Amino acid sequence: MTPRIVNLEEKRLIGQNIKMSLIDNKTGFLWRKFAPRIKEILNRISEDKISMQVYPPNFHNQFHPKQEFEKWATVEVHDFKNMPDEMEAFTLQEGLYAVFTYKGSSADGKVFEYIFSEWMPRSKFKIDDRPHFEVLGKKYRNDDKDSEEEIWIPITTS
Repeated sequence: MTPRIVNLEEKRLIGQNIKMSLIDNKTGFLWRKFAPRIKEILNRISEDKISMQVYPPNFHNQFHPKQEFEKWATVEVHDFKNMPDEMEAFTLQEGLYAVFTYKGSSADGKVFEYIFSEWMPRSKFKIDDRPHFEVLGKKYRNDDKDSEEEIWIPITTS
């Protein structure tokens, strides 16, 4: 699986977030809370959903499955006007990303094992301390083996 390298332009996101760890995974809870309210966000850029992780500095260098991070359920918007109640704005800064197209169940963590244990050490890149995210487009089907999504990993050459 070879990623494409993309210089992401700034994105404006609206959504909800929760603190969690990999051991105490609350992703399903967050999306069940957010998904029914997406229709309230009137200035969306696309139908895509964005699942985002904001890790503390050096999360991957000092990894522990109990370490907490912010998990976001979001959509991209033109601006932050008319934001629904109980939702928050997030500006995703521009930067370099490795983008992996993944086909398979979102419950299968082997793709992340490959990215961090095989692809990253062999590449000329390092993980950057910026948000990681997945774009859940029209072909995304959650735990379905035929599902497709894009996995965006922030990278740097320094």
